[in-house]
Formats: sequence, structure tokens, C-alpha cells
Amino acid sequence: MRTATQPPAPRRTIDIVNASLKRRYARERRFRFMGAAAVALGLLFVAILFADITLKGYTAFQQTYIEVPVYFDPATIDPAGSRDPQALAAADYLAVVKASMRRLFPDVTERSQLRELYALVSAGAPQQLQSMALRHPGVIGTTRDVWLIAAGDVDMLVKGHLDRALPEADRRIKDSSILLLDRLAADGRIEKRFNTGFFTNGTSREPELAGIAGALAGTFYTLVLTLLFSFPLGVGAALYLQEFAPKNRWTDLIEVNINNLAAVPSIVFGLLGLAVFINFFGVPRSTPLVGALVLGLMTLPVIIIASRAALQSVPPSIREAALGVGASPLQTQFHHVLPLAMPGIMTGAIIGMARALGESAPLLMIGMIAFIVDVPQGFTDSATVLPVQIYLWADSPERGFVERTSAAILVLLGFLVLMNLAAVLLRRRFERRW
Repeated sequence: MRTATQPPAPRRTIDIVNASLKRRYARERRFRFMGAAAVALGLLFVAILFADITLKGYTAFQQTYIEVPVYFDPATIDPAGSRDPQALAAADYLAVVKASMRRLFPDVTERSQLRELYALVSAGAPQQLQSMALRHPGVIGTTRDVWLIAAGDVDMLVKGHLDRALPEADRRIKDSSILLLDRLAADGRIEKRFNTGFFTNGTSREPELAGIAGALAGTFYTLVLTLLFSFPLGVGAALYLQEFAPKNRWTDLIEVNINNLAAVPSIVFGLLGLAVFINFFGVPRSTPLVGALVLGLMTLPVIIIASRAALQSVPPSIREAALGVGASPLQTQFHHVLPLAMPGIMTGAIIGMARALGESAPLLMIGMIAFIVDVPQGFTDSATVLPVQIYLWADSPERGFVERTSAAILVLLGFLVLMNLAAVLLRRRFERRW
């Protein structure tokens, strides 16, 4: 038994370790909890964002139509009876729409009520009838039941975005118009259909007529040219810097600048494109050509960095074996190294194109913010791209453009997900581990 004058026995290392285990395990549990909470919080915010966009935008994929018995009056459409396409195209189809709406509601006679009646259908309804008469001239002189596009406010009311319980002064559609719509609904003349016009129409000042066809075409032309400009140049620069360039201060400076360019804000590339391509070289403004030049410069550093990483992953033994059997350095790179690095290079190119797809800031600087109604037919036609179209619609106060903005975001996100999925699948399918 130890006396009071005896010193305590020294603690063994294992005892010290065991005494601290409980505290260390508790610290590890707290760290894991904080990490899991951070991931869960991030996923929650992403889920809320996607849910909000989806709830606001899914209704844009449907459009409200009103069935109207239309009499294609030959006295209005083709008084000469020649069926000349130019005469048919120049006819007053708005008068045909108004006459058909009056026949549908013969009890509406006052001028103010007639204006409300005409406002139930879209401003694009005459174009619908014009298209029918041009495609099928036999309809002239007959009465056909035609599903005309409803006006934007009617579409919002039918979809539930306008509250009919609000006082008349607080909503965009009057009580008398709602009564007319209720009569149409009771007769089965109101219907929601898949909105094909959202994918086939260009933009418009009327939300029910606005579509993303022009933006999709402009995006396609821009990305095709961007890939043609940046991919060969980026892969060639990476191959030279990685395999052939001497290692000195100049190449080190080039490599540092390439890495710095990858982090430059995209708006700077837009200013560069405005000053060089448009003001100096005179490239047409608001075209896929100038947009591709700007985006090509922006994606070039990404492709160079990804390509160099892919080339570095090829084992030196591949190069040594090719050189050992008599291949030249150029044959070694093009016949052996480059094919093995191509999956990684393609992955980097797809990621660069995905970044270019989502950019709007540099394109705003070169004029691709213009209001383009017609769908572009070539690389030098005036055009816009999907991110810029979303920006333009988001600035509009009308409720119809709110849902179209969210729907366009969903389409853009779908393309981005597909491109990133293609990059992942490409890497998994062709990647070789050494």
C-alpha cells in the first residue's frame, strides 16, 4: 500500500491514449455531423430551387385554346376568287376572327363588350387562320371549328395563375370576360393542349406566342462554331506545351497565363470581343459568329488544361515503346499518345461547352440581347441564345413570361445535365487506368 510520502507511479502511454479516445471520438462524430449537415443543407437549397422553378414553369408546356366556328368568308379573304397565295396572305384575317367571335356570342353588342370579346383570343389568331388558308385553300367559303390560341390573361386564368376571387380592380381580366369564359367552358370550347409553339415559335411580345425556337437555333449555331474554333486550337496548344515545348521561363509564363485566363470573369471576354472582333475586325454584331469567337476564347483555357491533364496521364512507357520501334515523335503523339488521351480530352471539351452554354454576360456585351423574332437560318443571321432569352423574359413583368422564363430554365438545365452526363459516361466508357 502506497504511503503519503511516496510519489505517484508514472502513467503509461497506453493509459494516456485510452483517456483521450473518448474525447477524440466525440470530436470525430461532431465533424461528421457538421459535414453531413452541410451536404444536406446544400441539397435542400438545390431541391427548393428546382422545385420553385418547376412549379412556376411546368404550366408553360401547356397552352389554352378556344374552339371557335370560323367562317372563311370569301368576300374578305379572296374576293377575286383567284386563290392567289399573295392575295390570301394579304387578306384581313382579323376581321374574320372578329366576325366569328360575334357569331359565337350574338348577344354581345356594345362596343366595350365587343372589345372584351375580341380580347379573349390571342393576337396570333389571325396568323393561324392565314396559315390554314394558305395550306388548304379549300377551306375558303366553309365554316370550320378552329381551336384558336387564347390570350395571355385568359391562359393565366385557366391555369389558375390569376385568382378570380380577387376584386375586379386587382386583376387583369374583368368579370364580364370571366362570364364569357364560363359560357365557353360550359360548352366545352376551352381546352389545354401541349404547347408545341413554345418549341417552334420565335420570341414575341405576347407571352402566349413566345417560344424558344430562335434561341435554340442561335444556341446551336453558336456552340457548333465554338467547338470548331476552340477544340482543335486547344488540343494543339496542349499537345505542343506538354510534349514538344522546351521547359524555360517563356513556357512557364505561358502556362501561368493559361491558368489565369481560366479564372478570368466571362464579362471580360465580352469586352474583348466588343473591342476586337466587332469594333476592329468588323464582325457582324448579334450573330452566332461573333458569339462563337467570344465563347471560343473563354473555353480555350479550359480545354487546354483538361487536354494537358489527359496527356500527362498517359504512361511514359507508351512513348518509349513507340520511339523504340522507330516511330518519329510526331507519329508517337498522333498514333499512340493522343488516342489514349482522347477520352479525357473529350470530357474536358464537353465540360467547356457546357460552361459556354450557360454563359450570358459576354454575349450581352456583343449585342446578342437584341429582340429577334425570326428563327436564324445561318451563322451570320441575327440571333440570340437561350441564357440571354431567359434574361430578356425575366425582365418582363407579365405573369405569362414568368412561366416561360422558368420553362426555358428547365430546358437549359436539361441540356446542361445531358452534357455533363455525356462527359461522365464518356470517361467511364473509354478511360484507361494505368
